[in-house]
Amino acid sequence: MPAREFNFDGLVGPSHNYAGLSFGNVASFNNVKSASNPKLAALQGLAKMRALAARGFGQAVMPPQVRPNFRLLRSVGFTGTDAEVLAKAAKDAPVILASAYSASPMWTANAATVSPSADSADGRAHFTAANLNNKLHRAFEHTQSARSLRAIFADRKHFAVHDALPGTPAFGDEGAANHTRFAQDHGSAGVELFVYGRTEFDAAALAPKRFPARQTLEASQAVARLHGLSHERTVYVQQNPDVIDQGVFHNDVIAVGNGNVLFYHEQAFANEADAIERLRRAVGEVGAQFNPIRVATSQVAVADTVASYLFNSQLLTKDGGKMALVVPQECQENAAVARYLEGLLAEQGAIDELITFDLRQSMRNGGGPACLRLRVALTEAESLAMHQGVVMTEALYHTLVAWVEKHYRESLSPDDLADPQLAIEVCTALEDLSRILDLPDLYDLS
Repeated sequence: MPAREFNFDGLVGPSHNYAGLSFGNVASFNNVKSASNPKLAALQGLAKMRALAARGFGQAVMPPQVRPNFRLLRSVGFTGTDAEVLAKAAKDAPVILASAYSASPMWTANAATVSPSADSADGRAHFTAANLNNKLHRAFEHTQSARSLRAIFADRKHFAVHDALPGTPAFGDEGAANHTRFAQDHGSAGVELFVYGRTEFDAAALAPKRFPARQTLEASQAVARLHGLSHERTVYVQQNPDVIDQGVFHNDVIAVGNGNVLFYHEQAFANEADAIERLRRAVGEVGAQFNPIRVATSQVAVADTVASYLFNSQLLTKDGGKMALVVPQECQENAAVARYLEGLLAEQGAIDELITFDLRQSMRNGGGPACLRLRVALTEAESLAMHQGVVMTEALYHTLVAWVEKHYRESLSPDDLADPQLAIEVCTALEDLSRILDLPDLYDLS
């Protein structure tokens, strides 16, 4: 059946801050404890959503999560009133307080893995919330991620939302950041690619030495089972452990796919030739001609891909079948990347347009355009069945801008996380947002 892809972009929350909590994420670590601008971060994200919606791409909003996470703070022994809990945490365990205030839920590519109804055995769109168990500051996100997804995709006739996998190392799952899909079009049966960093039950398997591999093969296989995917149309590929050690903490930092196109760096996979050949065969079986666009190290070094987030981009299919590549401004500021992109467009191949956005507030925290969005392919019936209040329109854009202007600070430093007034401001803002989006049960603010 015909289908349309919606990108659910994370709405940056009122407590957006730079805590540098993500070991292995170079950009995040480089900006630790610097002052952030929550208002600018949210407005930059909204501007991107508005522009892509105006172009006719399916665009929706994924709401931010409650911050701080008082359940985390109380579960590790901080007691008293909310203000007392914040003061004790700030004094005794500032890193745990920063974890409770993590801004990471804005990166909805990690919220879940999504399989469209065309791929699943029961003909429903499936979502599995990612457990994100590799990092304390992200390991609690899945509860609200599942809650938000169930609020938006409530119709069980069309949608199945699964809870996160068990939160053990064997099932480390980072969601759609390590997953992509290839098909003739969004409504056709496709091939789902899962990229993993390590294998839990094979001690001899390749693994990085410096930074952690966050996604396991076992987690990827479990998600595929939950979604009822066909073995013949599911491909598992190991990420190159050497690039994980260079700061490529998710596959979407070094590869992005859409339709029949895989745009990737030659060092992305542990065995490039095998990965490309298996994908070529599988994609061919669903009636599409696989089109890998390979970027050589001699063209763009891995360090430049990490600095610019060239591959943490969006590939969007336009009317007529050509694709636009959505990149951060940093790609234009990196000489090697800018030169490569100029040559790519000159070829007039599958990618014939570049769309550039200023997402510097998100980039400084370690996430580009691809991190900010969760891709959901929906048939017409499914798109009508999902909650309509999150679909980006010109009216919703202006309403959300006014909401940001009302509730967000222009500067937030690490010391501000101990301010009990900030917690009150966030709660007030989210109560207002749930009314705007017409999702009264979105949050548990008790």
